[in-house]
Amino acid sequence: MTENEDLVLKEDSMPQEKSKDKKEKKNESTSALRDFVEIVDAIIIAIVSAVLVLSLVFRTGYVDGPSMNSTMSDGDRYIVSGLFYTPKAGDIVVFQPEMSAEDYSLWVKRIIATEGQTVDINGDGAVYVDGVRITEPYLDSYQKTLPKSYSNIEFPLTVPEGTVFVLGDNRLDSTDSRNIGCIDTRKILGKVLFRFAPLDSFGIVN
Repeated sequence: MTENEDLVLKEDSMPQEKSKDKKEKKNESTSALRDFVEIVDAIIIAIVSAVLVLSLVFRTGYVDGPSMNSTMSDGDRYIVSGLFYTPKAGDIVVFQPEMSAEDYSLWVKRIIATEGQTVDINGDGAVYVDGVRITEPYLDSYQKTLPKSYSNIEFPLTVPEGTVFVLGDNRLDSTDSRNIGCIDTRKILGKVLFRFAPLDSFGIVN
């Protein structure tokens, strides 16, 4: 083979090598794009799954009205969870009152007594559970707990099975078990865990 023939063969092979390089680069680019799409898909699926789980475990809501002042104020936004929740005295809970079939509003109140306990509100400004005056450090100093004069709820009252007795922390301006009676525990969505708005009040609610 002459030198000229060898040169011609080398020149003929160059286009084939360039074409091969282009195909390899194209395949690498396609593979990288495929990997990127798979990563994005995985992230989206993870986010959607997390949102679905959180929506089943946690719910958000807001306080409507002054009945929980000063523990919680009108417009405060909170997170509530009913997962494995068992109602107990002192908890702040969210529930749907049995006011009417058309009323879908949710109320925020504090549990004072659970089934089988006896509540007495006798007019001296305090609350008694099973004959013992309870300590309520969450109340403002001027608050007094009195029976509702326009209510047919009589004290002492023994909390029926499957219900709880609730009061608002603003005893002077709260519609609660003194008016509407005890609350069916099946109507309780869960316990208020913490407040996330306004930001200056962010934190656990007790």
